[in-house]
Amino acid sequence: QVQLVESGGGSVQAGGSLRLSCVASGSVSNYCLGWFRQARLSHKRERVGIANGNGNIAYADSVRGRFTISKERASNTLRLQMNSLKPEDTGMYYCAADVEQLYGCREWTDYEHWGQGTQVTVSS
Repeated sequence: QVQLVESGGGSVQAGGSLRLSCVASGSVSNYCLGWFRQARLSHKRERVGIANGNGNIAYADSVRGRFTISKERASNTLRLQMNSLKPEDTGMYYCAADVEQLYGCREWTDYEHWGQGTQVTVSS
């Protein structure tokens, strides 16, 4: 059973930066790994970006060019570098993991393992 623990959230002014980390309890080298977020008053969780087992990363349009996802295999860590933050980036940020299938990553809403989240607040 993979356990995921996020850290690095906090409060920052618009235009600032934060770096989030997600540490997995075991090897996730053949997993699809992603960052997701949910605004406080929203029931909808949205994709920030997903990395497959080969390290290919797909970002949401809303964060492309500002956010960077990286994988550190040696430490089983997934990071999210967030620059040029905007108030609309505020929310709870979650990482998730799922074994990569032969055809690629499953729909992220079906991902098996989720962390507890870390709060990011961006003030204007």
